[in-house]
Amino acid sequence: MIERKKIFNKNILIAVDESENARRAVFYVGQLLGGLEGFKITILHVVPEPEEDYFPTSVEKEKWFTQYEEKVDAMLKDYRQLLIKKGFAPEDVTIRSTVRYCPSMAKCILSERDETGYSTIVLGRQGLSRSEEFPFGSISSKIVKHARKCTVWVVE
Repeated sequence: MIERKKIFNKNILIAVDESENARRAVFYVGQLLGGLEGFKITILHVVPEPEEDYFPTSVEKEKWFTQYEEKVDAMLKDYRQLLIKKGFAPEDVTIRSTVRYCPSMAKCILSERDETGYSTIVLGRQGLSRSEEFPFGSISSKIVKHARKCTVWVVE
């Protein structure tokens, strides 16, 4: 019998946005793991790259990116402080914001996970009803369906 080596680390990628569900996901990780040694957390926000013709001018595009970056930076710092208050060492909690072309936000999050090799993805469940989720899907259900070689926690 061939034994497969399982790769496991205590690195957790928390995919967030500005929603209350994302905040609950961060809070959950803090409550569950805060104060335990060995865990490394990255709080990730993916900015979908707008289409080239979305902004009338490059000046407007730059202005939007600057304002959005400030808002996202404040949100990520707030989430980071929440985890530190729950017992994580500051050096164990990093924040990351990336601009990516995203045909699917789920694929972008999974690509980030693949690049970092984190063993766990945590995210809040999108606020879709069951009837809305069926035809449109949700980021969390797509990640659960397509994630490989990692664990996915969906916090509601």
